[in-house]
Amino acid sequence: MNVSIYKSLLIMIITIYMIRLLPLLFLRREITNKWLKSFLFYVPYVTLAVMTFPAILHASSSIWCGAAALIVGLLAAWFNGDLFVVAISCCLTVLVTSFIF
Repeated sequence: MNVSIYKSLLIMIITIYMIRLLPLLFLRREITNKWLKSFLFYVPYVTLAVMTFPAILHASSSIWCGAAALIVGLLAAWFNGDLFVVAISCCLTVLVTSFIF
């Protein structure tokens, strides 16, 4: 095998290990800073949104179908909040708009 593959694997292993090890080394007591606690509370939601948003737009045949489904999904979630209704409404929106575009 190529040596650069082993170098890449070593860098990935060190990076992942450091991400998990550094908080254990430096954060020995509970975090009391309100700003840092609220920041760390929202990090998973922001990460999920950043990964999901491009997938919503590019999952269908047209970016316009994805954008329409995103808008309908946001409105359905805002007014109802049920995950099943939001998913079905997004799927139906993509189906209907794919016939239009």
